[in-house]
Amino acid sequence: MAVLSTIKNFFSPGHLREPEVIVPAPPCEYSIRPLTINDLNEVLRLNIRCFRDGDNYTKYTFDYLLNEPRSVSYRAVADDKEMVGFAFMMENDNGAAHLTTIGIAPEHRRRGLAKMLLLHIEKAAVNRGLSTVVLEVRAGNIGAQRLYELAGYTVMQRIRKYYTNGEDCFLMMKSVVK
Repeated sequence: MAVLSTIKNFFSPGHLREPEVIVPAPPCEYSIRPLTINDLNEVLRLNIRCFRDGDNYTKYTFDYLLNEPRSVSYRAVADDKEMVGFAFMMENDNGAAHLTTIGIAPEHRRRGLAKMLLLHIEKAAVNRGLSTVVLEVRAGNIGAQRLYELAGYTVMQRIRKYYTNGEDCFLMMKSVVK
């Protein structure tokens, strides 16, 4: 009977977890720095916290992105040198920049960090001679959509069932020039 229960739990959604209680971090200054392979374990831990109920990148995906010459990555660092955010961009074969992921620690959100990281990604795209940045955002992530819209991104397409949980995404795009 225990085997059947284990199999059933494997294929059916688990019990809902208690919502994470987020206590805002004390005010501090932030800096944006390059993200390197030396930061792999730290970005893995932060990624799980940023996307608690979403699609998480694996160690192998981050390892690839951190070693791929067409990829650019940044980290947001608090006063205490702790990584509190990250962003990755990959140059596509078609010459566009693809913002692959951006994450901010829950206790540091709503402080402009995602916007700071986004600006660094856009600047990196321009410096590489790219004129367009594309990204996907969950249809239900209104806060992120608002950030991107305020930064000048436009919804180009809705992609049905894009995420592993079946949620749709919006493909957004922005022209970036010097």
